[in-house]
Amino acid sequence: MARTTRTSKAEGVRRHSGVPVAERVPASRIRPINDAPVRREGDFVLYWMTAFRRAGWNFALQRAVEWCRELGRPLLVLEALRSGYRWKCDRFHRFVLEGMAENAAAFERAGVTYYPYVEPALDEGKGLLAALADRACVVVADDFPDFFLPRMVAAAGRKLPIRLEAIDSNGLLPLRVAGKPYGQARAFRLLLQKTLRQHLELPKANPLARANLPRSRPVPRAIASRWRPASARLLAGGSLATLPIDHSIAPVSEQPGGTAAARARLRLFIDQQLERYAVDHNHPDAEATSGLSAYLHFGHLSSHEVIAALAEREGWSVDRLPTRTSGGARGWWGMSESAEAFLDQLVTWRELGYNFCAFREDYERYGSLPTWARLTLAEHTADPRPVVYGLDELEGARTGDELWNAAQRQLVREGRIHNYLRILWGKRILEWSPTPERALETMVELNNKYALDGRDPNSYSGIFWILGRYDRPWGPQRPVFGKVRYMSSSATLKKVRVRGYLARYGPESSG
Repeated sequence: MARTTRTSKAEGVRRHSGVPVAERVPASRIRPINDAPVRREGDFVLYWMTAFRRAGWNFALQRAVEWCRELGRPLLVLEALRSGYRWKCDRFHRFVLEGMAENAAAFERAGVTYYPYVEPALDEGKGLLAALADRACVVVADDFPDFFLPRMVAAAGRKLPIRLEAIDSNGLLPLRVAGKPYGQARAFRLLLQKTLRQHLELPKANPLARANLPRSRPVPRAIASRWRPASARLLAGGSLATLPIDHSIAPVSEQPGGTAAARARLRLFIDQQLERYAVDHNHPDAEATSGLSAYLHFGHLSSHEVIAALAEREGWSVDRLPTRTSGGARGWWGMSESAEAFLDQLVTWRELGYNFCAFREDYERYGSLPTWARLTLAEHTADPRPVVYGLDELEGARTGDELWNAAQRQLVREGRIHNYLRILWGKRILEWSPTPERALETMVELNNKYALDGRDPNSYSGIFWILGRYDRPWGPQRPVFGKVRYMSSSATLKKVRVRGYLARYGPESSG
C-alpha cells in the first residue's frame, strides 16, 4: 500500500500517507473490562482475536505487542470461531476461515504462536479462554459493540483472574469519545468535524515488524489436546460438512474472505471506480460501489487502511482538514468530490451505527426508534396493505415486484444487495408486512441470515433507517408509512439504471 514517510524533526511524528501513526495505542481506545491485576510471572500475553481478524492495521494487536514488550513475554494469538452463534452457516464460516488461513501464515512469518480454534460441536469451546488465561499475564480483546461479542467479553471479564482489556479498532473516531448516542447524521458529522483531527491516528500497518518479541512458545500440550486447533486442511478449504452449522447457505465463491482479497478489492475500487463514485454509486448497473462492507464487518480490512490508501491517491494530509465546522456532507475533508462522498459513507454513516450500538443496549429493538417514528407507524398499523407476504414468500423472492425479487435473489446468492436497492428492499417489506414490528423482524432475519455484512452496526443502521432512525418526518402522510419516508419500485425504476441488474438477477437467471 502507501509508503511510510517521516515529517520534519520539528513535528516529530511518523506519518503514513499524510496521516499520523500512533506509536502507542491511544488511551481513548483502551477499555479495562475488569479490575484484576496483570500477572507478571505469566507465560505469555494473550490476544483474543474476535472481531479485528487481521495481522495489521489493528490497535488491539498493537496493544498486545506493547504488553509483550513491557513484560518481556511472548505473544499468543487465539482466533476462535464458534458454532453456536445465531445464523451460523457455511457462507460465514468459510469467509472467516479464509481469513484465518492468511492469519496463520502471517503470524508464522512473524514468529508468533497462532492458535486457530474452530468449534467442532456446540459448546465444545467452553473453557478454552479460561485455560489459556490461567497461564497468561494479561488478555487483550477486541472491543466490538454488536452481536454477541459485547456480552461474551463482559462475561469473560467477570470470570478471569487477570486483567482483561478491550481495544477499540473499529473506526477513525474512538467509540467512547462521543460520550452519548447520536440520533442524526448531521449532528454526528458535526462531532466528527470538531474532534476527528485530534484523534485521527493510524495503527501501525504491521505492529509485529521489528517488534523484537521474546521467542514464541507452543500452545501448552494439555490445552491443545483438549481443544484441538483447526487443521491445515480445514483452513485451506476443507469440507464444513461435519460442523453443526447451516449447510444450505453456500459460500460466495466470487467473494473470498481474507485481507488479501480485501486489499485487492480496495485497490480495484480506488483505481477504477472511485472517480465515478459521486455520480454513479446509486446506479446498480454502474457497479461503482466499494464492495468493502463484508471485509470491514469481519475485520479483514480496517477503515484506517482505507483512508491511508485514499490519502495516497488524493495526495492528502490530515493538515488539510479545516477548523470550520458546518455539519455538511461535502467540502470538509479537502478531497475530491467522489472521495468525500465515499468518506461520508465509510466514516459518518458507518461510525454513526457503531456509536448507536456502543451507547444503546436496545439498538436492535423496535423501541429504539425515535418517538415520532413509532407514533406515526402506530397510527397507520391498521391501514390496509396492498398485499401481505409471509417470510417464506419473501425469502424465496416470490412477490409481484420483479425489482424487489431481483434484490432478494442477489442477497441469497451473493450475500449482498446493492446499497441503493437495499433501501427499496426494506421499504417494500414495511409496506407488505402486517405490522412495522413484523417488518423489522423480517428484515433482520433475511439480512442476517444471508448478508456477509449482516450482524453489524452499519447493517442495523440501514435496517432501522427504513423505519425512521436517523431520519425526520416526511409529508404528506401515506398509508402504512405515515410520516416515515416512502419509496416505491416504480419511482426507483425511473431514477436509477437497473436494466442489466434485472437481467442478472431475474427469474430466468436463477439456474
